[in-house]
Parts: sequence; structure tokens; C-alpha cells
Amino acid sequence: MTTATSLYGQSLYDLAAEEGLSKEIMNEMEAVEAIFKENPDYITLLLEPSIPRRERLGLLGEAFKDQLHPYLMNFLMILLENNLLRGFGACCRTFRTAYNKDNGIAEATVTSAVALSEAQADALRSKLETMSGKTVHLRQKVDSGVLGGLRVEIEGKLLDGTVMGRLADLRKKVSETVL
Repeated sequence: MTTATSLYGQSLYDLAAEEGLSKEIMNEMEAVEAIFKENPDYITLLLEPSIPRRERLGLLGEAFKDQLHPYLMNFLMILLENNLLRGFGACCRTFRTAYNKDNGIAEATVTSAVALSEAQADALRSKLETMSGKTVHLRQKVDSGVLGGLRVEIEGKLLDGTVMGRLADLRKKVSETVL
């Protein structure tokens, strides 16, 4: 993430928060980010220097006409004019981080060998909310390499209760044991 994209993302968040639009704009940003990920050639087209800038701005305006809040639409235009549109994902992350901080939300990623059931995910979310004192948005990943157990990443902390993690700890303790 560059300093410019961080600054742009934070500036948009500050404006949206001041106007009471942070949740609405964050939802729209996530939708635009998904569209850009599904259509990477569109970003390439919008950044093509052989196409006049006015035409590229027109293409962007037509694509999202009347679908985005004017603040977000203008934000996209500014990124395009400054050749920073590829950094839109980083702007989204900065925006989301500021939103989560202001709203007491923690994002957690749980990795398990098999997908958790709805009840298991709810129980884990509840436990993490009790531990962190925040509302937890839980994202699940499935990785058969963990063999069993769970690995949870939340607010920069790693809670590793996987079989592989336990085996690594055991291996470390055995190698440190002096006979």
C-alpha cells in the first residue's frame, strides 16, 4: 500500500464519516472493488495512455452512472486522473480499517481443515467477541494442510490450535531439550 493510496482512502473515510455516510460508501466501495477484481482488463483500459483522458473519464462515468454516491464517483475520477486507479483496493483497505476502528469492529480469519458449520462459526464469533470486546466479522478459509483444529488471526494476533501448530511446538520443545 502506497502512502498516496493510504492518504486518499483515509481522506474519503474522513469525509464520509463527517457526513454520516461511511457505511453506505464502504458497501459501495466493496461492490466496486469486486467488479474491478472480476474485470481486470477494465482497469487496464481505463489506464491506457493512448485513450484521451476525457474519454477514459467518460467510460468510468458511464459504467457507474447513477449507481454510486457522488463522493465515491468523484473519488474514482480523481484516482483515474492521477493514475492511481490500480491502488483502489488499498484505498478500500484503509477505509475499512478506519471504519472498523471507529465502530468497534475486529476482522478475524479462521482457517480450518473443513468448513465450519453455521453453529460452530457463531460460537467462535461469540467467543472472539467476548475476548476482544468488539463486534467480530469472521471470514473462513479452508486449508486441508492444517489437518485439524483452528487457526484464528484477529487484530494482528495468531491463535494457533491446529494439529500442525501443536506438532511444530512439540518439535521445538524436543529439539530444545538437552539430554
